[in-house]
Amino acid sequence: MKPKVYITRKLPDPIVNKIKLSCHVNMWEEEDISVPRDVLLNETKDVDGIISMLTDTIDAEVFDNSRNLKVVSNMAVGYNNIDIEEATDRGIIVTNTPDVLTETTADLTFALLMSTARRIVEASEYLKEGKWKTWSPMLLTGRDIYGSTLGIIGMGRIGKAVAKRAKGFDMNVFYSNRSRKPEIEKELGISYSTMEDLLKNSDFICILIPYNPEVHHLIGEKELETMKESAILINTARGGIVDERALYKALRSHSIWGAGLDVFEEEPVSSDHPLLSLPNVITLPHIGSASEKTRLKMAELTAENITLVLTGKKPLTPV
Repeated sequence: MKPKVYITRKLPDPIVNKIKLSCHVNMWEEEDISVPRDVLLNETKDVDGIISMLTDTIDAEVFDNSRNLKVVSNMAVGYNNIDIEEATDRGIIVTNTPDVLTETTADLTFALLMSTARRIVEASEYLKEGKWKTWSPMLLTGRDIYGSTLGIIGMGRIGKAVAKRAKGFDMNVFYSNRSRKPEIEKELGISYSTMEDLLKNSDFICILIPYNPEVHHLIGEKELETMKESAILINTARGGIVDERALYKALRSHSIWGAGLDVFEEEPVSSDHPLLSLPNVITLPHIGSASEKTRLKMAELTAENITLVLTGKKPLTPV
């Protein structure tokens, strides 16, 4: 008998058809609505594998409910939505999708940095609303990027890719990381920094670390007060790394200049979220890896990982 797989979001037919060659597949057919918790629990009762999204909480309750479960293939590089310790204790393999989204996410990170600094969204809305009456010397002035100082929190694959882009703008790049990366420092001409110095001296700060309980609210009131009043904070990692209440307070009081956010503590956010009301913030709906080519690669890797495990082979990218 073929193993059973449940997919928590609609994937392209060619991807699903590949999985069907070796597995029975059931799938939540909606693209814009997350699978409800009760449906998830009901549909995964007797499955051997789950293909999950970053918005799906895969925890002890799911594992208790899915007695035959052997693998959870997460379509994301992050996996904080999955209880890894619980999965490990039960012998359930968890996989993710690193590497394939590195450059696309770095592109979005730098685009968000530039858009925030130069007030691109605000300027576009200004024009559409018919407010542009004449040229004015200080109209919609922003912050310079070329030759400025960039602080990167986290020097993994995406951090390195963002640093490469920054060097093309002749930026002075500093990074903070659990461990130093001398080979990257030499290759790119960047420098290691303590977190305090990075926050104190950077014009732009990009958060590019994985989320775990240790880094929850890593950027809070104290850290925001340490930043320059002219600083811009960019977060394309995970929302829980930043204390959103403290960030709202800092932005509203102009103790920092602006922020660009692709992620939030609770996703999706409603239109009345306080941060969405501020003119000095650009907000995006978690689209860091959202290019057609990259999302297809992620789906392909997710499908390959689950198929390999359920046919008795080793996955390509186990957590």
